[in-house]
Amino acid sequence: MNAARQATIIGAGLAGALMATLLAQRGWRVEVFERRGDPRVHGFAGGRSINLALAERGLHALRAADADGAVLRQAVMMRGRMVHPLEGEPQLQRYGRDDSEVIWSVSRGELNITLIDAAEAAGAVLHFDRRLDSVDFDARVATYRGDLAEHRHPFHTLIGCDGAGSTLRGLMDARRALGERTEWLGHGYKELEIPPAADGGFRIEPNALHIWPRGRYMCIALPNDERTFTVTLFMALHADGSGDPDFDSVATAADARALFARDFADTLPLIPALEHDFEANPVGTLGTLYLDRWHLGGDAVLIGDAAHAMVPFHGQGMNCAFEDCVALAQALDADANLSTAYATFEAGRKPDATAIQRMALDNYIEMRDLVDDPDFLLQRQLELALQARHPQRFIPHYAMVTFMRIPYSLALARSEVQRGILEAATRGHASLDGIDWAAADTAVLALLEPLEDAA
Repeated sequence: MNAARQATIIGAGLAGALMATLLAQRGWRVEVFERRGDPRVHGFAGGRSINLALAERGLHALRAADADGAVLRQAVMMRGRMVHPLEGEPQLQRYGRDDSEVIWSVSRGELNITLIDAAEAAGAVLHFDRRLDSVDFDARVATYRGDLAEHRHPFHTLIGCDGAGSTLRGLMDARRALGERTEWLGHGYKELEIPPAADGGFRIEPNALHIWPRGRYMCIALPNDERTFTVTLFMALHADGSGDPDFDSVATAADARALFARDFADTLPLIPALEHDFEANPVGTLGTLYLDRWHLGGDAVLIGDAAHAMVPFHGQGMNCAFEDCVALAQALDADANLSTAYATFEAGRKPDATAIQRMALDNYIEMRDLVDDPDFLLQRQLELALQARHPQRFIPHYAMVTFMRIPYSLALARSEVQRGILEAATRGHASLDGIDWAAADTAVLALLEPLEDAA
């Protein structure tokens, strides 16, 4: 076996298992080391996890691994946001134009098992209960701990897929500073659950992501194929002077019931174990991880959350990580020199990772505060109208990020231009009546070039 085509992957989570599959399919000798036990034997023990939304970028990567069919059989389609205002009836806001533009709610555990099976079928060797402990980069030996013993394994190159708390990242940083910094959001989350109805079906509309926006805090609910919904409450961790609730003031089950009775009353009949879930489940924190560099020459490279963890509000963390896997595999196809391939991968992906990190932060404000705002809704109407008038030039922000594979950085740049057009055209209007269509059309034609998706 050519030593240059041997890779050791740290982490058998979503990115690690997919990366292993893509490389093994290309004839690489791949070993994967995972600190947890095999979820196919012990059950999935991934810890806290906001539900995952699978979009076109992630689907493209799964197609490359021949895993898309198995994943979609377990997924639940979501057509749009079902917005639950404090007063009034819920309203569905479609993500796209029709059912060809949807996203999919997937179980992290089921997806991980599917990808682990795919990696093994492709020829990768997986080692479970092996926690990375140390790396001797000069001798190219990594040490793992598990089963009450120490295990030393030589490596040719390391690919870090071990998440936001990456051990490999810390070991790489000790050898050469990576410029790591984390910006904490100051908001956290807690998970609850809507169980199936008495007849075994869904209690609320299954083909939607449900949002209860309340300004600076919100609840969301995503469907699972077990006919449950994972409910996530997001709000500030501590008092911030706004007078809004926070996890310090909503600390007990009684506090939670009072909050839900006041601000999310329609959910109370849906969450019978509210008090139990609130006290049993911990508060999760949210932050954005930035690195100045993702690799150490050809010795090691980081991908996914290990390189650029983000807040979950655009549903793109997994999709971005899967895109990383495809991009790294392509870089390795193009250049046998690992250092050059890793540098090419980093240079190509880093601007896009930074862009989606920013868009994820922006989307939190949109979800919790704007989805029931009249100005936002009017701009959304105009956005769709301009898309119909200029289908190759004016493509809604969400569509560029979710239903296309153009670079995230390009989607961000075009979205900023389009936002300016929307704000200018709707200023002073309460409806599309009276919109200066000639001026809007002129702006679109002058400012936006025709756009084609990635091949």
